[in-house]
Amino acid sequence: MEQISFARGIPAPECLPVEELADCAQAVLDRDGRTVLSYGSAAGYEPLREWIAARHGVESARVLITNGSLQGFVFLAQRFAGKRVLVEEPTYDRPLKIMHSLGIDVTPVAIDDEGLDPEALERALEEGEKPAFLYTIPTFQNPSGRTLSAERRRRVVEIARQHGLLVLEDDPYVLVRFEGARQPSLFELAEREGVVYSSSFSKTIAPGLRVGYFVLPPELERELAAAAVGTYITPVLLGQATVYEFVRRGSFEPNLERVRGLLQARRDAMLGALALELPDGARWSRPEGGYFLWLELPDGLDAADLLDRAESSGLTFVKGADFGGRANTARLAYSYVSPDEIREGVRRLAALVAPVAA
Repeated sequence: MEQISFARGIPAPECLPVEELADCAQAVLDRDGRTVLSYGSAAGYEPLREWIAARHGVESARVLITNGSLQGFVFLAQRFAGKRVLVEEPTYDRPLKIMHSLGIDVTPVAIDDEGLDPEALERALEEGEKPAFLYTIPTFQNPSGRTLSAERRRRVVEIARQHGLLVLEDDPYVLVRFEGARQPSLFELAEREGVVYSSSFSKTIAPGLRVGYFVLPPELERELAAAAVGTYITPVLLGQATVYEFVRRGSFEPNLERVRGLLQARRDAMLGALALELPDGARWSRPEGGYFLWLELPDGLDAADLLDRAESSGLTFVKGADFGGRANTARLAYSYVSPDEIREGVRRLAALVAPVAA
């Protein structure tokens, strides 16, 4: 039986601009090979730092390019080891694991269909020691696919400012929007102060390049750059220079449009299949972009038990409990599988859910 994975939050192979990236890498080696194949600044390839800085309206000294944005998260989390950090409930599982390994006291804050609940945030700030930072994915959140509303964005920024709370805005999916109006980032609403902004080229170009970045206060940028030196001496400059060549040529926006079209077809296939196949009592988020949606199974169903049975049927997903969600929740990724595989995978899922839900 063909295996179908709703667990893999990665781009489908056809999303990757392989031939153009190969050409970009060759051009970089021909033009600047002695630079990108040697040791360099831990802060990253300077032309790409300048491009990112211009895009976000800051000085390049505030930009730190890392080997994927998760590496930058590790550097930031290490700085606050043993402290208290606020996170959305549910949230991305990798940062949760990193923070737990560093002895960080993780405090979950409720979210709903409009994203992070400002009232729940205020309650969390009134209890316990002052948090080191709030970790949030406000746009097409991993794992839920939800997006923080415009009104709540302004309120979260206001609350953070009132409490002197540092915010880490993780925003790798923002450009993968299929529909709806773009929301201003928390970083923009905060006028580029008090919010650390993180993003990546993994979802917009290719994850194998391992190019993520942070926009930080200058003193924090220097501190995390020093951590990078102590960890890997120099970043992968060839990957960063290849990304820069790709954007310099004007390929970034056309590639984004192509990727959006491929992923929207997959999102649409999953939403249509869920509506057609799943029984009453199940509900799910309707993301306007990104890679994932959040499934709430009918009451009484355990996603862990369902996953065990699904794997025997050639289907896999990630249970919501891995992200801090309830036992009857699951994350379904539509980014990697084809529309036909999505429809077949949902049929298999429904066949397992329906007898239990009846």
